[in-house]
Amino acid sequence: MTAPTQESLAKRERRELCDLALALGPDAPTLCEGWTASDLMAHLVVRERKPVASIGNVVERFSGLNQRAMAKQQARGFEVLVERYRTPALFLRAVPPVDEAMNGFELLVHHEDLRRGAASWEPRDLDPAELDLLWSRLSKGMKFFGRRIPVPTVLRRSDTGATTVAKPGDDPVTVSGPVVELVLLLFGRSALRDVTFEGPEDKVEELRSAELGV
Repeated sequence: MTAPTQESLAKRERRELCDLALALGPDAPTLCEGWTASDLMAHLVVRERKPVASIGNVVERFSGLNQRAMAKQQARGFEVLVERYRTPALFLRAVPPVDEAMNGFELLVHHEDLRRGAASWEPRDLDPAELDLLWSRLSKGMKFFGRRIPVPTVLRRSDTGATTVAKPGDDPVTVSGPVVELVLLLFGRSALRDVTFEGPEDKVEELRSAELGV
């Protein structure tokens, strides 16, 4: 008897994000400033299925193109929008590792954007193997994930004590916390739990006030 294939992080986060969006409804708030659940789902569909238009999400001169593409997706209706995103684009279904590489962090963060947009929320308990996978990818990609960090910084997992250098330099700030919280910090989210900053006060303040994001 063949053992069942373990669901990838990206696939699991996609499914749970879509389920939550339907449960909360189109007007649910998110951590993305000015965005409702409907806006978030439209962003995800455009990012995956209309990549040229999605450039406008990061390049101001093309913002109108992105906004029009999002509005067109939202005009389909919220349930249609969510169900369209539930099924990955064909190229992602054909090459699952690309889906994981492209969407693992993205969907984790946006799932939390929707979860933590509510007035009350609690951190999730992810499987230790998933936490190890996230930590490994975060550590290997720190030149990208940590490129906006303004001061020497070390990240420390509060569950295992493992560390990774986010930005090299003398007298670093050490940021300790659960893996998911550290991911959210680097993605510029402020709704965090159990994260501590240790180090020179001026550097701690500069890091806390920095506009992080990926």
